[in-house]
Amino acid sequence: MDLSNENIIHMKKDGIEYLQFRRLLEFDNLINCYTLSANDVDFRRKFPNEKSYILDKSYENICNALNITQENIVRPIQAHTDRVEIVESATQKYRDVDGLLTDKSDINLMLTYADCTPILLYDPVKKVIGNIHSGWRGTAQKIGQKAVKKMVDEFNSKAEDIIACIGPCIGKCHFEVDEDVKNIFEQSFSYLNRNYDIIEQQKDKNKYNIDTTLINRLILEEIGLKKENIVESKICTVCNSNLIHSYRKDGQNSGRNVAILGKRK
Repeated sequence: MDLSNENIIHMKKDGIEYLQFRRLLEFDNLINCYTLSANDVDFRRKFPNEKSYILDKSYENICNALNITQENIVRPIQAHTDRVEIVESATQKYRDVDGLLTDKSDINLMLTYADCTPILLYDPVKKVIGNIHSGWRGTAQKIGQKAVKKMVDEFNSKAEDIIACIGPCIGKCHFEVDEDVKNIFEQSFSYLNRNYDIIEQQKDKNKYNIDTTLINRLILEEIGLKKENIVESKICTVCNSNLIHSYRKDGQNSGRNVAILGKRK
């Protein structure tokens, strides 16, 4: 099965399969990928210092495929927050952080996903990159907007220059929630829901489907990104759970995909 489309290339190389955004491949200095689950690739770690053959092999294969080193990877301990930090060195460690930004070369920003929304940011003018984990909690807290604001405030980026690639995530077709989660989204995005079908109630049920990809697109546009600079993968992780780790599909047994964004010198 091949997940390639007009925005995405499905790569198969060195014992690993991964997706790349065509838009980011236009820049020779960028490294970008979203790993798939084929060949038992899994970046889940149950504990911060846990060692496992599968995890080690997954690192080895993706580093070989992208021609990067594990020593230059920065991977925070994530906690579904809205915290975005600036990375100055690959030796830095982060806890309870779900967004990373840097203007440094040879630093590869890595975050893990299993249905949550990856947002890869690039300012080709100021040469700033960002990797943002926008789960439903992060989306409700507008972590994507906060990352863009930090790029503007800390790196003098202009929102209209920034490219945002929204990666594979749970689609509206499968993101079914109860009243409590629906209420959180209504509190944050009722002004958007007047004009867009971001929240849809199921017929004769107190169940709701939410479109987090559309929400992230709209709030990125709201903060100043151009529509043509926002690129969607158009891939639902649950619909493609045979190739992508999905928490909604597999629950506690779910593995982890990673998105990597880096910049060469």
